Amino acid sequence: MTTLETLAPAAELARKGSKPFPNESPEYRKARTKLLAEEIELRRQIQRVAALRRSLPPGGEAKDYRFRDASGKELGLADLFGRHDTLFTYFWMYGPERERPCPMCTSFVGSLDIPAVDIEQRVAMAVVGRSPVARQLDFARERGWRNLKFYQCIGDEFPTDYRALKDGDEGAAVLIWKRAGDKIRLFWAAEGGPETADPGFDPHLAPDPTPLWNVLDWTPGGRGTNWYPKLDYGAETR
Repeated sequence: MTTLETLAPAAELARKGSKPFPNESPEYRKARTKLLAEEIELRRQIQRVAALRRSLPPGGEAKDYRFRDASGKELGLADLFGRHDTLFTYFWMYGPERERPCPMCTSFVGSLDIPAVDIEQRVAMAVVGRSPVARQLDFARERGWRNLKFYQCIGDEFPTDYRALKDGDEGAAVLIWKRAGDKIRLFWAAEGGPETADPGFDPHLAPDPTPLWNVLDWTPGGRGTNWYPKLDYGAETR
């Protein structure tokens, strides 16, 4: 099996794959070929990081956190796995004190709804909030979401333990769990914040999981410095 260490140089692949589009200048193609080599290196770095992530030693064992589903039934963390041994949970900022959920959380959760059917062929998925599930589902239906499963935390121990709730302030949390027998351990969690951000950038993961930002990164204007998604754009839409 080919390893990343035995792959052809990125610059070589870029030269092979770089082909001009109509009416472009030689300067554009030269710069684009150089950029393509960097994009190939980035792809390989993402693969290397994913391999390092998969090789993490076992994380901390989880408590028997409790949740409530759409029917009001109380469940344990183990119940959210279904038939899988891996569980993806996203804690979104939609506590009972919020009139509406966080726009950034909404953008990310929305991007999960359509591919959830595919993702759940390999892992279980759960969107967790502090609001009652009926309230979460009301908003989900408003947005047209149909495929995600929503749960309410029973108490605040789960978000507090995993840094999504501190002194009453909510934050988002991406948490991946691995089940082995009757034990559940944290496999990986998104970490970092202002202390890990580079100058001039908001904290974000690498690679960023939100399609919104990835698409904007492909454009001339990029993400901008003071733009964030909203729940409703009104007359601004299109």
